Amino acid sequence: MNTTRSIIYLTLLCLAAGMVSSCNKWLDVEPNSQIKSSELFKTESGFKEALAGVYTLMTAESLYGKELQYGMNGVLSHEWTSFPLVYNEEAEYDYQATNVQNRINSVWNGLYQGISNSNYMLNEIDAKRSMFTDDNFAIIKGEALALRAFLHFDLVRLFGASYLVDMNKPAIPYVTQYTAKQTPQSTVKETYELILRDLEAAKELLEVDPIFTGRVITEADDNGYLLNRQLHLNYYAVEALLARLYYYTGAYEKARIAANAVITSGKFTYTTQANLSAGNDLTGAPEHIFGLNINNLYNYSDLYLSKDRLISNTFFLSAAARSAYYPEGSVDYRYIYLFEVGEGDKASNYYLKKYNAPVASNLYYRNKSVVIKISEMQFIIAGSNLAEGKSIIGPLNKVRLARGLTALTVEPAEPTITFLEEFRKEFFGEGQLFYQYKRLNRTIITGTDKNLVALKAYILPLPVAEYESGNRNSNR
Repeated sequence: MNTTRSIIYLTLLCLAAGMVSSCNKWLDVEPNSQIKSSELFKTESGFKEALAGVYTLMTAESLYGKELQYGMNGVLSHEWTSFPLVYNEEAEYDYQATNVQNRINSVWNGLYQGISNSNYMLNEIDAKRSMFTDDNFAIIKGEALALRAFLHFDLVRLFGASYLVDMNKPAIPYVTQYTAKQTPQSTVKETYELILRDLEAAKELLEVDPIFTGRVITEADDNGYLLNRQLHLNYYAVEALLARLYYYTGAYEKARIAANAVITSGKFTYTTQANLSAGNDLTGAPEHIFGLNINNLYNYSDLYLSKDRLISNTFFLSAAARSAYYPEGSVDYRYIYLFEVGEGDKASNYYLKKYNAPVASNLYYRNKSVVIKISEMQFIIAGSNLAEGKSIIGPLNKVRLARGLTALTVEPAEPTITFLEEFRKEFFGEGQLFYQYKRLNRTIITGTDKNLVALKAYILPLPVAEYESGNRNSNR
């Protein structure tokens, strides 16, 4: 999306929110398909629908439905032994290839569309405060601010230099207004400062969040609107994002404090071996600090991660790669339960089952995809310790024990390698490994001999349209 414009389009918003009929019924459409804010935000339910629309937009295949999970991000970090042929150029970091540019543009446009929709709500909500019931004003505004911060955070993780490498490099526009005016490009440092500002404001508003206060919510309370807080950017998700931000910017003590606040809340627990073995909860729903309900999760998995599809169209690991990822083998829950072997000419191929929730599975687990989970908080603590030359085995062991492994008893001779190997095991297929390599500004452990630092491959190029109409400076 050209960020000189910040327009919500009726069709996209309605499809994203899954409410086409209701949109047709109560939205007055301008000739250019722009929604009248006077109609959309006449009621509290309009704000609720708009907020739901942003979350649903994020579930698109071009965003967290695939590309920012196991798709583009997985290929860029060389997680896969084999991947669909359409990703060959990504694997070579040929960002000038047409199909790569198209994929990058879709990510850029989708994330900024979510930001635009969030700004649209924020532009209207303060003037409508009196229409909200109970704590809904604070919660909806807090989530909208958190969404704006979260989406910009992933944009700068993709399109900005590593903060620890060049914080003064031009990065992305941080859009805070619903306006047609061009938003200036911010540096990496400025972007993180703006993310922090939004997260701090969101956290203060979300102090009334039931997941934080302990208030019991039932279906009788506002039709259960505040149930399932893990599917929203809730109070602890904001705290987790603060931990992530402090970690990425080198504020390691603050990162540890924020991560520990999430851990010690006791709200998030590791999934059990029984749940994994039953195959109902392969993404670990109790671990999700923030997740998305992706209606097409199974369909995407069936298309791209299935042993029943053509090799040239699927992502998979070789038997050797799977063993290299999980050297403890049959005692590691992730090795045992998250993969299935192919048949015939695919008998040595292992396919990720994490997103393959069967249709008959428990409704609580079906379609849930993880975005932020509790184990990341342990890795933030371990990574912060690593950066300061402190012990890393304590927090790593918390995750290892939860995955069926024994505890490390001796500090590793090469702590950075050990940290990355443990990280790679835990976040396989979740899109996080690329960012971790980038933060450390180091070459990828395995899968490519290319020097991503020298190639500037850790920084995706801005869309061409941004240079043509946005007068941007190079971000690379």
